[in-house]
Amino acid sequence: MIYLLSKIFIKNRTQYENPVTRRAYGMLCSIMGIVLNVILFALKLLVGLLTGSISIMADSYNNLSDAGSSLLSLFGFKFAGKKASDDRPFGHGRIEYIAGLVIGIIIVIVGVSTLRDSILNLINNVKPDASAFDDLTAIIIIAVTILVKIYMIFYNVYYGKKINSQTMKAVGMDSLLDVISTTLVLTCAIIYKFTGVNLDGYCGALVSIFITYAGIMAVKDTIGDLLGKKPERELVNQIYSIVLSHNEILGVHDLVVHDYGPGRFMISLHAEVSGEEDIYKLHDVIDNAMDELDKELGCVSIIHLDPICTSDERVTKARIEVAKVVKLLDQRITVHDFRMVEGPSHTNFIFDAVVPHDLKLTDLEVKQKLEELVSANFKDTNAVIKVEKSYV
Repeated sequence: MIYLLSKIFIKNRTQYENPVTRRAYGMLCSIMGIVLNVILFALKLLVGLLTGSISIMADSYNNLSDAGSSLLSLFGFKFAGKKASDDRPFGHGRIEYIAGLVIGIIIVIVGVSTLRDSILNLINNVKPDASAFDDLTAIIIIAVTILVKIYMIFYNVYYGKKINSQTMKAVGMDSLLDVISTTLVLTCAIIYKFTGVNLDGYCGALVSIFITYAGIMAVKDTIGDLLGKKPERELVNQIYSIVLSHNEILGVHDLVVHDYGPGRFMISLHAEVSGEEDIYKLHDVIDNAMDELDKELGCVSIIHLDPICTSDERVTKARIEVAKVVKLLDQRITVHDFRMVEGPSHTNFIFDAVVPHDLKLTDLEVKQKLEELVSANFKDTNAVIKVEKSYV
């Protein structure tokens, strides 16, 4: 259904990275979720009223709340697609993350509430309601509602991955939990009807734990997007590949990916170039690299030009040796912006050291230890070090 509707309503429907296309898919899937959940609510409520099944009627209102989640998702995609303004120069893309966070919180609340009810049912030995199985029409309608929910899982997860939307993945997870919950409720009712064995409370507790865990994971993912997380390695490698394809660029460091919502990000990095080359030529190379990044990745890029010495073999050798020495403190430490300043009594080694975030030392302690390592391994030298952290 989504596939057919996308052919009618979405232009460039295979360009999933395009902000307009991903917004269109998000809104289409959200509207479909609202419609289907309202239909499921009406069907289950009808079954509950016809059979007098309290559990089926209660489950119908769960579908109504799911329609609310889809409505929240719709608003998230709609407002996230608003154009940038003077007040919001980076756009409104993070609203989609907020919508996903709220949906995740709703899932957690449902899970905790279900766990509480299941524990109370166990304590009070509440019997499951099997009245729905006295009516063949009711059984068919319930089976159809489960199949519809399975379809909703499929399209939310499938297109959520295509457009990289945590919000749609959260909605898909919500639908999966509904399928599991409804199926277990009905299974327990069938078992009780024909065997008299009451498993309702135990199954409810198991499902509620699963729901709560899934909600916590959804919240964790969206909080990571809101707070800022390390970019995917594939994106980092793609950035390096594009920039380093220019022969004049000798190295890349201080790469930062600023995320302002799905499909909206800014890249800043430092590009090492030969200090002996013509500055106007290098400026043109940097401009070309930025144009390629912007075109191929759909981002806004900023590249800072860092000149390094390439004509002095002593500087090159010292840079290589220093890069080895700093790894005596931690193998993950890297060096960039290396310079040598020679004086009458000693030589200054000036460089930046990039250290991992989980190193159990303060920046000052790292600086002092690296200075000691350099002094111990190089005669008549003094290290001038700036300690940095990596953002990729």
